[in-house]
Amino acid sequence: MTVVTHGVRGRRGRAALLLVLGGLLSGCGPAPAPAQSAPAEERPFWQDEFDGAADTRPAERFWTTETGNRDAEGWGNNELQYYTDDAANSALDGAGHLDISARPAAEGSELPCYTQEFCTWTSARLTTEGKVALTHGRVEIRAKMPTGTGLLPAIWMLGDNGVEWPGQGEIDICEVVGAEPRTVYGTAHGPTYFNENGIGGSTTLPADASQAFHTYAVDKQPRRITWSVDGEPYFTLTPSKLPAPSDWVFEQDMHLLLNVAVGGDWPGAPDATTPSPATMTVDHVRFYGEGHA
Repeated sequence: MTVVTHGVRGRRGRAALLLVLGGLLSGCGPAPAPAQSAPAEERPFWQDEFDGAADTRPAERFWTTETGNRDAEGWGNNELQYYTDDAANSALDGAGHLDISARPAAEGSELPCYTQEFCTWTSARLTTEGKVALTHGRVEIRAKMPTGTGLLPAIWMLGDNGVEWPGQGEIDICEVVGAEPRTVYGTAHGPTYFNENGIGGSTTLPADASQAFHTYAVDKQPRRITWSVDGEPYFTLTPSKLPAPSDWVFEQDMHLLLNVAVGGDWPGAPDATTPSPATMTVDHVRFYGEGHA
């Protein structure tokens, strides 16, 4: 796994098994030790394993589905997708996964778009805002990410401090942009470091991100944030790496977002090679440490 650090554009449990061998002459030995559960700090305080029937929506007590495009000014990046709450764009698959799918809009759908009259793609954007948040600890998401020209799937967090972005604070746990199918970007945005001045790093997967599940994670501790893929850290941010230490805005609750964007400032426009549907398949989401759910 290759690691690069730079500024970029973007916005265990554990099981124990004890084997006791003894009494070979008598054929007797001590009773097996009871199984040990994981320490509390290694058990998630919130998780979603996406169990449920196929074509059902993710649990509303955890997730809100945001919709639209034009009124959100292309979601801030001149994006071409219209987010819907249709099962075609976000639903459980019946096998323990959540699918978030971008697909061409139906002919004649006339979905209002910011950069053109109508959006030519639909997709979904799910958030735990107001329902689940992480204060300090680790968030991990096991997922397959769609790849292809014009796509920008993202797993990210926003702050709950009520301040307008970028002062709100943003942590991009994983972004896979356009035609870079093996590159994972992790970035932080704040008051004086945002958009192309966001501070973060990237790492290279052994194969296209759409070919296998990977665990994308952030360890969010006081005055320190570390990004990792499959348990391998690739970038750590501390206040000393910011334009000014006072620009650190991450000592707060932050909620999670999952979405697949199409088009926009970073990935560029989709073309005839863009897969349809383009699906982010999420196996689980888990929060460890401190927060609320």
